[in-house]
Amino acid sequence: MSMIEIRNLTFAYEGSYDNVFENVSFRLDTDWKLGFTGRNGRGKTTFLRLLMGELDSGGAIFSPVPFDYFPFPVHHPEELALEVVHYHSPAAEDWEILREASLLHVDAEALYRPFCTLSNGEQTKLLLAGLFLKEGNFLLIDEPTNHLDLEGRETVAAYLQKKKGFILVSHDRAFLDGCIDHVLSINKADIVVRRGNFSAWLEDKEQQDRLELAKYERLKGEIKRLEVSSRRTAAWSEKVEKSKIGAADKGYVGHMAAKMMKRSMVTQARKEKAIEEKSGLLKNLELEEALKIHPLEHPSLRLAEFHNASASWNGKAVSEPVSFTIERGDRIALTGRNGCGKSSLLKLLIPDAAVERVPYMGEVHIVGNLKISYVPQDPSFLKGTLAEFEESRKIDVPLFRAILRKMDFSRVQFEKDMASYSAGQKKKVLLAASLSESAHLYIWDEPLNYVDILSRIQLEELLGTYKPTLLLVEHDRHFVETIATKTVHVEKAGG
Repeated sequence: MSMIEIRNLTFAYEGSYDNVFENVSFRLDTDWKLGFTGRNGRGKTTFLRLLMGELDSGGAIFSPVPFDYFPFPVHHPEELALEVVHYHSPAAEDWEILREASLLHVDAEALYRPFCTLSNGEQTKLLLAGLFLKEGNFLLIDEPTNHLDLEGRETVAAYLQKKKGFILVSHDRAFLDGCIDHVLSINKADIVVRRGNFSAWLEDKEQQDRLELAKYERLKGEIKRLEVSSRRTAAWSEKVEKSKIGAADKGYVGHMAAKMMKRSMVTQARKEKAIEEKSGLLKNLELEEALKIHPLEHPSLRLAEFHNASASWNGKAVSEPVSFTIERGDRIALTGRNGCGKSSLLKLLIPDAAVERVPYMGEVHIVGNLKISYVPQDPSFLKGTLAEFEESRKIDVPLFRAILRKMDFSRVQFEKDMASYSAGQKKKVLLAASLSESAHLYIWDEPLNYVDILSRIQLEELLGTYKPTLLLVEHDRHFVETIATKTVHVEKAGG
């Protein structure tokens, strides 16, 4: 057991007036399995880069072990997957790589195929295996779940649960609960390390927030009462001072004035103490304001129908045929392994102008005059200003920006080029745009990729309150179980 120590860490990006971190200090045990959480844009990836020595900062980082980062770059993806792993972990024997691949449910034959031909899930798993084969390193694992289906997430969680010595950035609650023993949280005002899984941390945080909020409200009332008392005492003191003029017993009057003055000073001191105590509260309170959506109600009960439908590629079905209907009020989650054609099925409902046309087999029927709001899986195309994006989408600007603010966007972000946004912030732009549109049917393709947990909770509450008609692909088990009224499982063709 050894300790990583962070002392007085301070960092700001060049040209920024705001520090990402300011005089942050804490210690980490190299045997811990840390889940790293916090709102998008709070600096999680920045902190990992600081640990890797990629950025210069004030303060100091002391570590008895070297750091290693996921995902590491693959410079020659055309090489065999086995060679890619060997390149990162040259000391590993073939049998060790095969063992780790087996633990991650990757077929041995995949190791003898070009790395670039593997699925995203297979690539993720083998990169993780490569990291853990280098013994003695403390691993920095940055959002591995974004390319993993539900089964893959459960496999990787079970794998990580048997390992130690890592920081894991993830926004999937079930995934975190399955493999961590400590939580490292970036809050609004500080960074905190707590023992336990994510659910225990969240419960503790919610309880602390409730206590602080109650104390805050009590102090507000006390400050108001003291202000009234202070004004009343001041008025009395002034009245007593005036009564000195022509008074027979000036000593008595002076004594009364002094007494009033002392009372005023005591009241003022109590008020200042209460104000100081109040100002120390709520610094880390995350006020997840309720989001709103304005769904339209189509006159038809049945909005769309899939009958033995499957996307196709080169004349061959991508998935086994699926049949289901979408009716008003349905919230349908498409489930299944990566690569089985779930996203392609979504696109069958999107107007050709919005997405690339997807060839398909079977029948897909869509009711007339159906207004659809679509959130694509990949937000990386976003660049330029928010104003330019708003103009191109004909967005209700006040509503759109109000939603972004509720999802923890600072006003300074409104002026930045979206190319500088984190992946989570980009995804929030697409979600906020969808939420600001009135539609009969909302189609979201992996909407939670990169999105922080508190925003996920906001979306769960939104969907539970307004009950829009929704068709989505999502691998966050907790989210799907919370909001879906039905699920449709999609199998890969021949699988």
